[in-house]
Amino acid sequence: MKKKSASVSVRAGQYEILKVNADKLEWRDTYHWVLSLSWPRFASLILGVYLAINLIFATLYTLGGPCIAELPPGSFLASFFFSVETLATVGYGHMYPQTIFGHVLTTLEIMTGMFWLAVITGLIFVRFSRPTAGILFSKSLVIAPFDGQPALMLRVANQRHQSMVEAEFRIMLHRDEPTKEGESFRRFYNLKLQFDRLIMFPAALTLRHAIDEQSPLYALTLADLEGSDTRFMASVVCIETVIPAAVQSQQDYSWRDVRFGERFVEIYTDLDGDRISVDYGRLHDTEPVTAPLVTATTGERKDSMA
Repeated sequence: MKKKSASVSVRAGQYEILKVNADKLEWRDTYHWVLSLSWPRFASLILGVYLAINLIFATLYTLGGPCIAELPPGSFLASFFFSVETLATVGYGHMYPQTIFGHVLTTLEIMTGMFWLAVITGLIFVRFSRPTAGILFSKSLVIAPFDGQPALMLRVANQRHQSMVEAEFRIMLHRDEPTKEGESFRRFYNLKLQFDRLIMFPAALTLRHAIDEQSPLYALTLADLEGSDTRFMASVVCIETVIPAAVQSQQDYSWRDVRFGERFVEIYTDLDGDRISVDYGRLHDTEPVTAPLVTATTGERKDSMA
């Protein structure tokens, strides 16, 4: 039987998932773990391993007696700096190995240094070359009338100064629903958008899901969303044209982030000719709607949504 590791905490948006009795990570997973570290933690790890290697070899040089010529006997500090020079394959000439033990030890350290340099170079290159999406999501979802019927709306923006291409947009809803056996079950629904693909994604836009009879949000109130613990997940996948490479970004929302009877403010302004401006500073701003929010089919006013 495989030995189980301690519980592992995984963040999934606003959720924290605690994995228990999961198999221990394999050594190959170390590469993924190192790449997932923040830059301060990554730099601390590199510095810590570098100091550890030099401390180990400095201890061996100190215990090796006169294995290194011109090395002061018993001087750990001198052994440490000799290890630093050897690990970097930089010799200053006045200290050199003079015994078999010294030659073997310096050979091992030089090989360690070459391997260490190759690993660090690869890790730093991957971290710098890894593309990021640069997608900004609005802080809230809004439900307001659009084109004669209620619509769920989400605003997304491209933060890059170059247009992204082949953009794909998705919004998913998941909530607790009772089964015929009387149990609670988490169900997932893909919300149909008015458009879910764009050839070019240069700036900001609003995604809309029409709340009609086929929508899982049809005739629901904020209390209904709270009672079923309704949550939303939004995803944008597009191609970064500078690298080029596919990038992905996601954002999750809870029922608390849904604003009924509000809409996003206008952020586009027509300028002269074929030029328009986009105010990113108002990307998250909303305003109350003047028209009442009505259902898609009956025309009945939903005061709880207004």
